[in-house]
Amino acid sequence: MIKLIEKIEGEAKLNFSFEKGLIDFVEIEFLSTRNIEKILQNKNALDALVITPRVCGICNHAHLMASVQALESCYEELELSNRAKITRELTLNFEIIHNHFKWFYLTIMPLMGYKQYLLKATQPSQLMAKAIATIAGQYPHTSYSIVGGVVSDIGMMDLIKVENYIDKTLKFFEQNLVYAKSDEFLECNNSNKLLSKEGDLPNLVNKIKDNGWSNVGKSYDRFIAFGENSYFKKGKSIKTRLTTNIYIDKVQEASNINSYAKNVLYKERYYEVGPLSRAMINKTPLIKDSHRKYGDSILSRILARVCEIPQLLNHSKKLIKQLDLSEPSYIKPKIDISDITALGSSAIEASRGTLIHKVNIKNGIIQKYDIITPTQWNLANGTKESLGVSQKAMIGLENTQLAELSFKSFDVCSVCTTH
Repeated sequence: MIKLIEKIEGEAKLNFSFEKGLIDFVEIEFLSTRNIEKILQNKNALDALVITPRVCGICNHAHLMASVQALESCYEELELSNRAKITRELTLNFEIIHNHFKWFYLTIMPLMGYKQYLLKATQPSQLMAKAIATIAGQYPHTSYSIVGGVVSDIGMMDLIKVENYIDKTLKFFEQNLVYAKSDEFLECNNSNKLLSKEGDLPNLVNKIKDNGWSNVGKSYDRFIAFGENSYFKKGKSIKTRLTTNIYIDKVQEASNINSYAKNVLYKERYYEVGPLSRAMINKTPLIKDSHRKYGDSILSRILARVCEIPQLLNHSKKLIKQLDLSEPSYIKPKIDISDITALGSSAIEASRGTLIHKVNIKNGIIQKYDIITPTQWNLANGTKESLGVSQKAMIGLENTQLAELSFKSFDVCSVCTTH
């Protein structure tokens, strides 16, 4: 049976095979590509800062950050102000939050029968888009982050605006997602206590439990994150065993003859990336409790993704307090990009998980550009002997509707994947 998965960024085709009434294999195919990596070849390296944000309309900031950091890694000597670092992190936080609200209300809630809540995504996503635009000048597809810093020159009134957007978004969370103060929610370390409350999140998760789907969508129970900043940590977690020594050069890519998406592994093993992975690595109490009870299921993925919203909103308020507007936004590099021949790479945490950019520059000209997106980690099209993460999560399910819910719990993005 073939099922076309829509209401994601782009489209994906799932080819299901059944045995004794249960799914025994799913082939995942992404249908088209825009060849962004090939477009970048033979371009000036700085052109990547304009082209890569166009990879995706949802995670354009993530691609910009990954691109600028990959280029900056090519410099032997480069100085960045704290102001530039904090500004970059703020906009990335807002983009992650922006995506999480849309995923919850436009993707997951309708799948569970809550189609009447679609318009709820509008208010918080608009607030976060305004916050990004206030700092970066526009949203989406800004290129305000450049090698050496950022070109936006925000002032105190801009920060007051942004703080107002954060407060309004927190208020929306407290009045809609969970009827509780965000501080109380973040201090919660018992998922059963959370589910005893009212709100869109407890209602959704309780419906999953009532349907007997608490353990649906389990995969390898292996998590990884390469991005690191003042909030996220890098590392890998295998059934709660945490390791912090991980290396980008151990990331392996494999071609997929049946799809425009490539498969991605770490040391020849498939790992899940995304909010659940970050929560396991950061040891978030609520998500650790959910994982103990329900494992790496759709229930835990939903809780982890929604839990990041107030986490990042509150952390962003702390970052704003640390901003010193007297510092320079941009410090000019001591060497021109045209004088650089080097290999560069970066890893950042995007909405859906770890995003990696790799670049090969010769005299400032891109020889090769490689993008590894979160969906390529989670939606690898493996074989029956070596299943990808989402493939394994769908094996043994009774029908394609439940498989689609499991599939979309990874927050699928076809456009980003088929660049």
